[in-house]
Amino acid sequence: MMMQTTALRTSSLHGQKLVATNAAQRPGVVAGRQSALRVECRSIEAGVGIYGTKAGMTTLYRDGLAVPATIIALEEGNVVTQIKTEETDGYNAIQVGYQEVKETKLTKPEAGHCKKAGAPTLRHLREFKLKELPEYELGSELPIEELFKEGEKVDVAGTSIGKGFQGGIKRWNFARGNMTHGSKSKREHGTIGPGTTPGRTFPGLKMPGHMGAQRVKVRKSEVLMVDVEKRAIVVKGSVPGKPGNVVEITPTKIVGVNI
Repeated sequence: MMMQTTALRTSSLHGQKLVATNAAQRPGVVAGRQSALRVECRSIEAGVGIYGTKAGMTTLYRDGLAVPATIIALEEGNVVTQIKTEETDGYNAIQVGYQEVKETKLTKPEAGHCKKAGAPTLRHLREFKLKELPEYELGSELPIEELFKEGEKVDVAGTSIGKGFQGGIKRWNFARGNMTHGSKSKREHGTIGPGTTPGRTFPGLKMPGHMGAQRVKVRKSEVLMVDVEKRAIVVKGSVPGKPGNVVEITPTKIVGVNI
């Protein structure tokens, strides 16, 4: 079967891909249609995840130790907006929506998608590809107290803080030259490749450029506290982004163990 894949760079569909396939070769599709387009997750997750908003960092004292921790607030949302199965879409996945907004803040297709699922209008949509589907209904809110327990390990993904245009020393941790009088290479980059042969700069060379503002995942963060009443999760250490950024929390994925 011929397949074409295009990576998506939009924020709402980050971590997914577009797959164009021959519709006649897909199960449940009427023969005669030439092609079909679907949005598919890139990788399988260990379980259904949720969205959260980074509130800030604090310090917890456990057994005489000062433990750095990040508070993740859970705003309105984390509602199931779509359920994909192998019979209908070719793979199992649960799509989750987060952060309720006015209907005028969304496009009509986005608002219609949430309305069809019986969910409020939600700004962020993200699907989690799974081996086996859990028993969730469309429009139902995910039970936070059942998904995450104190002491468990989670992966937290989000957009890192943007640093703007930075040099090689700050961006790639390069060593600087001598700072003495007469030095010609204090913080300069240095050579970027051979001269006559091959006479070009190799792709992927580490050079000054835009730093940060990209998707980062912090793996195996310990859950220190789950407060259902205040709708917050406290994890050990730092998470990507600054206060107010939306992050994704999923059970830690360990290849060969839980996937």
